[in-house]
Amino acid sequence: MTRAPVRRARRHDPGRRDRLVATTVDVIAEVGVVGATHRAIARAADVPLGSLTYHFASLDELHTAAFTRHVDEVAPRFEERMRAADGAGAALEVLVAHLTDDLLVSHRDFVLMVELYAAAARRPALRAVTQDWMQRSRRSLELHFDPVTAREIDAMVEGLVLHSALSTDPMTPDQIRAAFARVAR
Repeated sequence: MTRAPVRRARRHDPGRRDRLVATTVDVIAEVGVVGATHRAIARAADVPLGSLTYHFASLDELHTAAFTRHVDEVAPRFEERMRAADGAGAALEVLVAHLTDDLLVSHRDFVLMVELYAAAARRPALRAVTQDWMQRSRRSLELHFDPVTAREIDAMVEGLVLHSALSTDPMTPDQIRAAFARVAR
């Protein structure tokens, strides 16, 4: 009599899709978009490789979900601070703090932002994620500034983050404050 092969018990994991997205954010932060392959993500999440293709039609879809999650974690902090700012002067202080205390303090967040921007240059789905992030930021800025100024300040934030993080002589908080004040006049 032949014995039936022993079947491995299926792991009950109702939050697997969400965990895969969270793990993908971590993998991208650690090794970049190029290194965030199906295999690397499956290994980091401790799931079978087929789990990724079960939950996501493509690696692009998974990367898009991961970057969307990251934006959904970062953007509300800025939105909340801008809503709490009492006037344009206070909003400028929020902007300085946003750069110096948020965006430039977390190396992980900076790396994720740069990875998103670089990948979005080639992938339309990720460009949509960056566009959503910019629109959210501008809506928050428009609580205190006209739409044209809000767009200019938003572009400055992105440029200043890259400049400050990569420069050997980054701008000081006072220089950043003065730059924002010139644009916001």
